[in-house]
Amino acid sequence: VRPIISDSEVNIIGGRHPVVESVIEGEYIDNDIVFNKDTNILIITGPNMSGKSTYMRQFGITAILNQIGCFVPANKCVIPIFDKIFTRIGASDDLVGGESTFMVEMKESANALKNATKNSLILFDELGRGTSTYDGMSLAGSIIEYISKNIKCKTMFSTHYHELTDLSDKLSDVKNVHVSALEQDGDITFLHKVMQGCVDKSYGINVAKLANLPEEVIQRANELLSI
Repeated sequence: VRPIISDSEVNIIGGRHPVVESVIEGEYIDNDIVFNKDTNILIITGPNMSGKSTYMRQFGITAILNQIGCFVPANKCVIPIFDKIFTRIGASDDLVGGESTFMVEMKESANALKNATKNSLILFDELGRGTSTYDGMSLAGSIIEYISKNIKCKTMFSTHYHELTDLSDKLSDVKNVHVSALEQDGDITFLHKVMQGCVDKSYGINVAKLANLPEEVIQRANELLSI
């Protein structure tokens, strides 16, 4: 469709990732991306492999297609013009420069926080996972608060730190969404559909089972989880 340019509202209905859709064998599940005038930050939770990163990349690609004058893959698209797009998606390290994945992650985050304006787009995928749980969660929470209070730009922030979803109660411009999954008898089915609200678990052991880890490992992991 031909996008409609807005001041700040984002209302993408039935949006798709054109590259993923062209290479997968099954049906592509489209998703809506909605930021009303009072929402700047979407915190995205859901299992690994459920489609969180694809959902975020989809937004970035749609924004770029819009700004080079293309039609975009959606049923409806209302979107503003972004002056910059900052992304921190996927693991990467700098072997030549001697920097760890976490250091690269922090430098890219610093670049976004220093240079983004209220007209920018920030896409942060599982920020803070490269250090200890409490360090990572504290940094991620602080970064979300900083964006909310100082930058106020459209931001997608995916995380496995479910405690961060409480920020929606403290910050008026933060909203929770999650990528849904169905769990039955220890097996997981990814629905790839983004819904309102948050989830309270990551289904990591279910994903490990899908990867065919030894059954003894899976059983012991469940025992340790329940302690």
